[in-house]
Amino acid sequence: MKYIDEYRDGEAAQQYLTAIKAITTRPWTIMEVCGGQTHAIVRFGIADLLPDDIHLVHGPGCPVCVTPLEMIDKAIAISSLPDVIFCSFGDMLRVPGSAQDLQSVRAQGGDVRYIYSPLDCLKIARDNPDKHIVFFAVGFETTAPGNAMLVYQAAQEGLNNLSVLVSHVLVPPAIQTIISSPQSRVQGFLAAGHVCAIMGTQEYTPLAHQYQVPIVVTGFEPLDILQGLYMCIKQLEEGRCQVENQYARVVTEQGNTAAQNLIAQVFRITSRKWRGIGDIPQSGLSLSPQYAGFDAEQRFGMAADTPVEEPEECISGLILQGLKKPKQCTAFGKACTPEHPLGATMVSGEGTCAAYFKYST
Repeated sequence: MKYIDEYRDGEAAQQYLTAIKAITTRPWTIMEVCGGQTHAIVRFGIADLLPDDIHLVHGPGCPVCVTPLEMIDKAIAISSLPDVIFCSFGDMLRVPGSAQDLQSVRAQGGDVRYIYSPLDCLKIARDNPDKHIVFFAVGFETTAPGNAMLVYQAAQEGLNNLSVLVSHVLVPPAIQTIISSPQSRVQGFLAAGHVCAIMGTQEYTPLAHQYQVPIVVTGFEPLDILQGLYMCIKQLEEGRCQVENQYARVVTEQGNTAAQNLIAQVFRITSRKWRGIGDIPQSGLSLSPQYAGFDAEQRFGMAADTPVEEPEECISGLILQGLKKPKQCTAFGKACTPEHPLGATMVSGEGTCAAYFKYST
């Protein structure tokens, strides 16, 4: 298959649904990790088409959603400073901090710009030598190579008026946290295909073996997800716990080794707080000592975190862990809407609450 409509073919989808029904003999709970997969599942009504015994729960696969309040507040503080040009992907501008968001800073006259590539910041830095350019480096392993290249190239050019506010997170430690939680009911995972395009499938094998859970690397179109579900359910029914690759047209076992090497050069692995979940050991990236001069937190004296509490009525942390769904939140669609969000899951393009509000209300 070559075209998107082929991955959305109704007859092929029905064949997968029939195959899933034929092999299902007992209830199973499966979590898709990626927010892009969540949006596809809700948009195309996949969960409603599955046998009643198959339960889909949604995971923390939205890097915008898990960026902690403290980091959003740092971004807002830095972007409010004179002589700062603050650059970010557009989906971060509406994420609520403790008092406001980056869009509000922009409305108040702050120079906040949304960009399409981290490397756009290089031109902005060259064109504005009297300004300090800060890029909000957020994302999973998928965006880490581009952000690493920004820092690497800035160092090569000696662009000392550029720095990055880093809030990168890593997927495997989050899966491990979910699996090991006594509250978890997840029995199988659909892993994010774009993350594995960078990192390969190899880093999931230890998790599958240690926790005896099947992990299927899956794409983002309806037929990708249905095939991934079939593969995961088949493993569960057969008592197997392996890493399988549904997204073989993009993902390999080794991944993109050039991108991995660049990430390892520019970043180092560190513990990271996940919004709504808490601290997860060795689950994030920060700049390596060689590139510490580009650390916006250090440059602006904001390394220490001041704990910030989430709104009491927001249950996004439980949603990100697959313990609740948006419609179980009393604020959903009432006190919390895309125009007036309580949490990031309502405004991000990969947020679970945003998916349910757009496609399921």
